[in-house]
Amino acid sequence: MTRTLRIGNASGFYGDRFTAWRDLLDGGELDVLTGDYLAELTMLILGRDRAKDARTGYAKTFLRQMEQCLGTALDRGVKVVTNAGGLNPFGLAEGLKALKALRPDAKIGIVDGDDVTARFPGALTANAYLGAFGIAECLAAGADIVVTGRVTDASLVVGPAIAHFGWSRDDFDALAGATAAGHVLECGAQATGGNYAFFTELPDSGRRPGFPIAELHSDGSAVITKHPGTGGAVTPETITAQLLYEIGAPAYVGPDVVTHFDTIRLREDGPDRVRIEGVRGSAPPPTLKVGVSTLAGYRNAMTFVLCGLAIEAKAALARAQLEDAVGPDGLEFTLARTDHPDAGTEEAASALLHVHITDGDARRAGRAFSQAAVELALASYPGFTLTGPPGDATPVGVFTAEFVPQSDVPHTAVLPSGERVPIAPPPIVGTESAPPAVHGAAAAPTGPTRRVPLGTVAGARSGDKGGDANLGVWARTDRSYGWLRDFLTVERVRELLPETDALAIDRYELPNLRALNFVLHGLLGRGVAASTRFDPQAKALGEWLRSRLVDIPEEIVPEELL
Repeated sequence: MTRTLRIGNASGFYGDRFTAWRDLLDGGELDVLTGDYLAELTMLILGRDRAKDARTGYAKTFLRQMEQCLGTALDRGVKVVTNAGGLNPFGLAEGLKALKALRPDAKIGIVDGDDVTARFPGALTANAYLGAFGIAECLAAGADIVVTGRVTDASLVVGPAIAHFGWSRDDFDALAGATAAGHVLECGAQATGGNYAFFTELPDSGRRPGFPIAELHSDGSAVITKHPGTGGAVTPETITAQLLYEIGAPAYVGPDVVTHFDTIRLREDGPDRVRIEGVRGSAPPPTLKVGVSTLAGYRNAMTFVLCGLAIEAKAALARAQLEDAVGPDGLEFTLARTDHPDAGTEEAASALLHVHITDGDARRAGRAFSQAAVELALASYPGFTLTGPPGDATPVGVFTAEFVPQSDVPHTAVLPSGERVPIAPPPIVGTESAPPAVHGAAAAPTGPTRRVPLGTVAGARSGDKGGDANLGVWARTDRSYGWLRDFLTVERVRELLPETDALAIDRYELPNLRALNFVLHGLLGRGVAASTRFDPQAKALGEWLRSRLVDIPEEIVPEELL
């Protein structure tokens, strides 16, 4: 088929806007509606749920959302594709069958085979990131709803495109184009102005951005848009921001194709319409990524408020007293100097001493720790107070990425008829080098400089990649990219973000997007669930970088700052 395929995404994570499914269905024409519910931390949460009750392990919110709008989707012929099945897609399918909104003739397909926990003794969960061809098989068999476990986020978009356009395994450029579109859609409103560096420039200052839609074409190109009348905006910069989110090298590796992000070209296609084109793809690797979650002890935290004078001495006293009470092992102290001299409010005069404990003994990490902090209330520094009451410890989850041969994972499409169809691994695999990218960035400006925040000429978006963080930075103009490319080296990042000084950092150029991407190895320790960092998912890392004062050529500094 050659007709444009219109796909909307109504969920970017487990807990996203509840009404988005209804909003997208009622807002305009769609062919497919997807929902992404899974993240590294989500798999750990679902794993703990399943350990308590084997009937759970899926995103329960999805069922409540479908109660309100599944009938509408079926009536309008809108296919529903979701990874809300999590660790138990069959359980979610049974839940769907119990809904009154499900018509008797509705057909449900299931993608199975991602659970490879048996290969990893001691793991709470171990799930391979499957590709899109199982989804496509279910849709080709007439499924109205496709429920998956762990597939790549972009597969929710790529699968319907394969079924619609009839792409084969070696249509690498088309698959790569759809993967890029899927990467844009996967985080919902982040593509339409959510978490956007220049949110104050949006028509509604980003109060309620709409959810994104991709109009896919047979060659893999796409136009990203949103329903008319919804908030936010779709611009080359909002799309650039999302393309930079949680990526590593420009060769973006997936189970069906390696998508070369440095070949992506963006251009405006009208109001709130951005075309993604020129995307090149190459053969996928012979292995699949496996997300492995394990439990590694218990954790707890307390925060001391230190007000007024002698902040360092107060922190030292609290630390010594708590170490005397429970022992120093597993304790981690961080003093946040949020206090201001001669402050006009008590809060502005206060600093925060955060204390984290990690231990294999739930009792020591639990009340033994938190109650010991409370017991210091009348015997410690002047002005002693805590931000919260004592509490019990919670399990620590650790996420690691492993790899297994694609041929060892039983990727299976369970058709609406109940027939199980094995999905063969890609017949062509390899490590083809990236196609040549279009460079030609403008020369860096010179001349007088002005010391202003980096964010006056550059946007950023950051996120977590296991224990690593990614930091994507883009320039607003061709001229400023020439400067940014030369200025923002690995050494400069270390200088501007001192917390990264001891880390290994990779730097990649994406000139078509006027962007740089940095991968900061180990910033998040053992991953989001175990991180004790103030910003455990590195979501604000880019905004910290943008706030740093640097010397920028006056030629590219906005006039209002000169």
